Amino acid sequence: MKYIPNFITGIRMLGAIVLLLTEPFSKLFCIIYVVCGVSDILDGYIARKIKATSKTGQVIDSIADIILIGVVLIIMVPTIKLPCWVISWIVAIAIIRIISLCTGFIRYNSFSSLHTYANKSTGVILFCFPIIYILFGLLITICLICSIASISAIEELIINIISKDLNRDVKSLFAKNI
Repeated sequence: MKYIPNFITGIRMLGAIVLLLTEPFSKLFCIIYVVCGVSDILDGYIARKIKATSKTGQVIDSIADIILIGVVLIIMVPTIKLPCWVISWIVAIAIIRIISLCTGFIRYNSFSSLHTYANKSTGVILFCFPIIYILFGLLITICLICSIASISAIEELIINIISKDLNRDVKSLFAKNI
């Protein structure tokens, strides 16, 4: 019973890899994409409900998120014509994330992806990319997503720099338990 959340997280990892083999924006792609998104919501919810949360589960969840985001970027970047400034912005966000992870690893000797509100907001907005893109077009979508992702990446880096101890469940830079 306690392994169900990690199994659901594994479904997201597998689904992300299967996305690489499907036609972008096809019906099958959309179904797998939604399953991946639902699994991201369910794994943590179920883990908390059945009292099966663990540090390992948190790390696996973060890795699954990184894999899914990476796969979606690999698929979408060539599909959608992005201006150079957008690619530069995405690369800058990725560099900040890598610096943050390295900082956390150096300071805590552990994988240090945090579950902040800003990181969760970034995940939600990234997941909603196709819908926002259809409704508002590329410019507004990119500016919205990259702005939120930039704020969350910078916040996580600052938290990893100033925190005394690793707390993956810290809610924000302004939380009392930093």
